[in-house]
Amino acid sequence: MGRIRRALVAGAVVVAGVAGSAGWAAGDAQVAVTGPPPGTAAWRADRVGGEPLPDPASATPRQVAHFFGTLSPAEQRTLARRHPQVVGNLDGAPAPLRYEANRLALTATHDPRYARLAAPDRRILAFDPRGRGQVAEVYGELTQATRVAVVVPGSDIDARTFDRTNDPYGTPAGMAAALRGATHDKVAVIAWAGYTTPVGVGVDAASGRLAEAGAGRLARFTEGLDAVGAPDPVLFCHSYGSVVCGLAAKHTDASDIVALGSPGMRADTVAGLGTRARVWAAKDPSDWIDDVPHIEFAGLGHGTDPTDPAFGARRIPAADAQGHTGYFAPGTESLGSFAAIAMGDVR
Repeated sequence: MGRIRRALVAGAVVVAGVAGSAGWAAGDAQVAVTGPPPGTAAWRADRVGGEPLPDPASATPRQVAHFFGTLSPAEQRTLARRHPQVVGNLDGAPAPLRYEANRLALTATHDPRYARLAAPDRRILAFDPRGRGQVAEVYGELTQATRVAVVVPGSDIDARTFDRTNDPYGTPAGMAAALRGATHDKVAVIAWAGYTTPVGVGVDAASGRLAEAGAGRLARFTEGLDAVGAPDPVLFCHSYGSVVCGLAAKHTDASDIVALGSPGMRADTVAGLGTRARVWAAKDPSDWIDDVPHIEFAGLGHGTDPTDPAFGARRIPAADAQGHTGYFAPGTESLGSFAAIAMGDVR
């Protein structure tokens, strides 16, 4: 009876949180973007030397990397021009070729919202215009990197808000740029907004539905990094992004996973994540996420607070960070700790 009573109380707390008492307000339900990229049908119908191209829906990133390794530079560029949306989103394809393909894809949209992303100095590693739009951008030289970090953002991030200026350290672009600078440009940092995020902090943010879809995309993305010879990444997972990372943890080769401002990672302990990665957690005293119930019941809530000692993560100091999006602000202890982890300076 005690267990049933505790479950009922937990359920009541979660429902109260979703209703608004913990800061969760109404949000729009989102449809997760999944499956192969736009243009896949034309890609499947194409041939190189009479041979079929690797199917984006079933070929592994290693198979994709092997395929591109058999092509001449001219053949690679031809495919990028013919099928920019496929090549630009194809994990395992060479990074410089993906930059070229995504510049073509972005320009072809003729959408002023994406014009800034098509600038020649930007390294856009993925661009999917479906839904609210998904983007990944590289800060630094990925092909020469000895250390790589990936920033996984939370709610309200899409192609339009990817690099908004009114909250620079609350966007994946701002977080990535700040982290890159804090490492003195020694780490290639990828801002990965490669999944459909919740809008607002309603039921989507309280459930794992979008995170489950995002976890599959993140796992494949990290497989693609491995396939092109990049080092094992450090994942920096903000807010709802930490739910994505928690579900993807056992399917990635990340060396470290950092949860910051996390509502939970869909696990009771670090061991429950099923990963060999070192797991870190940060939460500042003024972050409203602390008011969210850290439980999971009937599909709502995301479980134990990763900063709870019982969870077993290594705690990152964040006392001087401000609010829910202040962890990457220059000069903060949290950003300094993130940089040390990204550079492999913390044992």
